Order: sequence, then structure tokens, then C-alpha cells
Amino acid sequence: MRISRRKFLHLSAGVAALPAASPRASANTYPTRPVRILAGFAAGGGVDITARIIGQWLSDRLGRSFITENRPGAGGNIATDLVVNAPPDGYTLLLSTVPNAVNATLYDNLGFDFMRDTAPVAGIIRVAMVVLVHPSVPANTLPEFLSYVKANPGKVNMASAGIGSAPHMAGELFNFMAGVKMVHVPYRGQGPALADLLGGQVQVLFATTPGITDYIKSGRLRALGVTTASRVDVLPDVPPIGDVVAGYEASQWYGLCAPRKTPMEIVELLNREINAGLADPGVKARLADLGGEPLPGSPSAFGAFIGEETAKWAKVVSFAGIKAQ
Repeated sequence: MRISRRKFLHLSAGVAALPAASPRASANTYPTRPVRILAGFAAGGGVDITARIIGQWLSDRLGRSFITENRPGAGGNIATDLVVNAPPDGYTLLLSTVPNAVNATLYDNLGFDFMRDTAPVAGIIRVAMVVLVHPSVPANTLPEFLSYVKANPGKVNMASAGIGSAPHMAGELFNFMAGVKMVHVPYRGQGPALADLLGGQVQVLFATTPGITDYIKSGRLRALGVTTASRVDVLPDVPPIGDVVAGYEASQWYGLCAPRKTPMEIVELLNREINAGLADPGVKARLADLGGEPLPGSPSAFGAFIGEETAKWAKVVSFAGIKAQ
């Protein structure tokens, strides 16, 4: 059927006159389709597990699937770049973590500004790390270990899960604040680093807590301190590093961010539901298995927290002269 030019112009004018769908209108019905949560690290790690726990909770609460997609690479930058450049409609989210704060100064040309180009949604969990040493290290306490490192500058090898990873940065912050120098030995993940620590090829590792308690109980590794400001339930006999190195704190943490300009109604909805999850006994128990504690709060509070973390790690990157590889 042929449409006359006059009728075509009339129809076009009618379409142009229709009101555009407002962000508020879309927020009132959100979500209407599956939501992706991008995890910038491989399956099985803390980022992936946390994304799946909170994704399942949101799926149950909001009636649509929240699907975790693993997009590992470049210290989490691949996943972050995808989220930054996604439509700001709440259907692509990022499971953010310490490397997002570190990478702001670790990389020279990211192509995005994490603080500027994302909208903080909610904190989820703060996880302790623990200083582990091989039994061959002649130190049973953190003060003894400090004395040993000072007496052997440049001879104590510190493994990590990779350049810019939370364990690496925790170790460099320890160097910075304690006035010591351990030699950094990066690995491709905590698993290989832990294997070489168990074998005695390296002497120390700042490790995330899941999966390491059996090595401590069996005496295969020795725990000297936790990186949080207070003791943690999974290692109640291990004191905080801050008891010896005043002011030290270097938690691993996870939260949720969205693309910049995501409607505030969607951000606030997700924040309310996540905070409800953090108060739920079942969710709390699953997160506790990761060795952490909930990190509830408002979107603005989580944004302020990310800003503080970014500033802290910028100083450590500069002090240690860390360069991305």
C-alpha cells in the first residue's frame, strides 16, 4: 500500500509529538527484562561469588533474573569499560572492588574515569585479609616478623595475586606504613601464590581468608595478623595489624555500581533491596563464609567510601612506584 506524502508528514508529526519515555517512568517498572552483573575476574573468586549471592537475592526480590557475567582481564578494567559504556538504564551493573580504586592511578590511559563515569549503588561486603608466612620464617608474632624483615631488607619475598590486586596493595601499604621493604613476586591469582608459599618458594602472602584456615590449623602456614581494624570471626585469635602498625587497614571490599546517569530511582531501588539482603540471615551467612562483614549504606555513602579508597591507594601506588604490566 502506498502512503501519500501528505499523510506521511502527518503521521511523522504525530510521532514527534508523543512524549518521550522519562527515566522516572522506566524506573517505576524496572526491571522488565534480565539484568547483567559484570564481574571483572574469573569464576570462583570473591568477586564472582559475591555477584552471584547478591544477584540471586535481587532476582528473588524483583522477579527478574540478575545474571552474573565474568569478563576477566586487565585487573577488572575490561568489565568496567563495558559498564561505563553501557546504556544508563540499570540493566548492566558492575561488581566493583579494590582494583577499581587502585586502577585509577595504576593505569595511565584507562579511557574512563571510574569515579566520574559510574554511579555508586551499594556497598555489599568488606573482607579481611591475613598475613601468612611459611613456617621457615623465624617469627611467631607480627613484631618479630617486622624485626626479621628490617634485618633482611630486600630478602623477604612477598607473593601476591597480581600487580594491583588487593593482596599486593595490602602488602605495599604494610611496607609504606611499617618502613620495611619486602620484594613483590606477582602471580596470576591467589591459588598459584598460595601454592608457592606452601612450598617455601616465597616467605609471605597477604591472602583473602576463604580457603586458608585449614592451612593455619594444620601448621603448614602461620597467621600473624589480619588487615581489618578489628579481629574477624573466622580467625578470632589473630590480632589486627593495626595493633602494631598504627592506623593500618586494608580490607578487600565489594559493591555494586551502575553507568553514570542511571536514573536515581533505579539506583535507590537497588540500594534498598541490597541493604535488605545484607540484613537477611541467609544472605549474611553466605557472605560470612567469605570471611567478611556486610557493608550497608546509602549510594552517596558508598561513593564517599570509594573516593577515600581511591585517594589512599593513589598514595601507595606512588610510594611503591607500581606500574601496570
